[in-house]
Amino acid sequence: MPGIIIKPRSRIYHGHDWVYSSEILKTFGDPKPGDVITMKDYRDRPLGSAIYNPVSQIVARRISRRKQKLDAEFFGRRIAQAIELRKQSDVDLHLCRVIWSESDALPGIIVDRYGDHLVLQTLTLAMEINKQLIIDALVEQLNPKSIILRNDSPMLKAEGIEPSIKLVYGENPGAFIVTANDIQFEIDLLDGQKTGLYLDQLDAHASVAQWAKGKRILDCFCNQGGFALACAKAGAASVTAVDISESAIEATKQNALLNGLEINAIKANAFDFLKNCKEKYDVVILDPPSFTRNKKTLNDAMRGYKEIHLRGLKLLENNGILSTFCCSHHASRELYLNNVVSASVDAKKTVRLIKNHSQRLDHPVLPAIPETEYLKGFTFQLTPSR
Repeated sequence: MPGIIIKPRSRIYHGHDWVYSSEILKTFGDPKPGDVITMKDYRDRPLGSAIYNPVSQIVARRISRRKQKLDAEFFGRRIAQAIELRKQSDVDLHLCRVIWSESDALPGIIVDRYGDHLVLQTLTLAMEINKQLIIDALVEQLNPKSIILRNDSPMLKAEGIEPSIKLVYGENPGAFIVTANDIQFEIDLLDGQKTGLYLDQLDAHASVAQWAKGKRILDCFCNQGGFALACAKAGAASVTAVDISESAIEATKQNALLNGLEINAIKANAFDFLKNCKEKYDVVILDPPSFTRNKKTLNDAMRGYKEIHLRGLKLLENNGILSTFCCSHHASRELYLNNVVSASVDAKKTVRLIKNHSQRLDHPVLPAIPETEYLKGFTFQLTPSR
């Protein structure tokens, strides 16, 4: 089997499963893009099998510590293991992330389940090449009515994969209803701009809503209204939801109507809304999209986060609640927490941390691969004036 020899002190010796181009000492056997290769250390000792793509900055991603090939048995076994892990947690198996890439030892495969329908992403070249085997295994294990391939991630470019959104199994389900936290959402997996539901935030929606009863709520970057709907359902006095996307605002309005809830959904740039808003709120929720996808733009991103934190804090009444979330791996929990503290100093406010948030158990984290943990969140309460 062709393969690579890895330099000393590379991250793979510390438990990580990725090998960057700068960490390769030698390539042997003429491996081709998408091949399974063997990995060895600089003393010729085996380090396992990996999928290979010299086009990517991440040249190799380990799939096993032993010799392994990508075949029907491999995908069937790994997918069954991923499903069993979700069964052992308290997440709804019919509304969850069934496969989470490296965390399920299937690098580049993401599968979300919405009832009888699956959304598949193949974000590495080897998995894209073998996607029919993946589809066959998913059909055998989960018996879905449809599988939608939504390869629309910016990560595809680094792997040399052409974007694609298409039906790969069954019939197009069109728009349909799913229920999460006793709230109904209308989603369209194939033709919708977004799948309509951030599964990783479902626990956070319910958690933040516990402070909503009788309160005035502002939900910025509302997407399809997850936090806004949860707060309205919990008995908020009023809920304002803001997003720059017209389709997101329309979806929020439709979901509110579907659930018999009243939400003031406003199409606006959240930065501008926060800056110019004259209202005061009891709870401000900030759940922006990632402001950075790499380390180079991290400083700019942190300035953006501080801006929304500063503006959000200034809109809070005494004893008000600020819930803020970050979905960028590059902004660590400590960095993000310090960002809120810095904003609170500038706003002349003192905040008390009352809740930590993270991604759901269907998005398991491998401590040796920090990239598997991306979502972090904090809920703060303003302390009385001192």
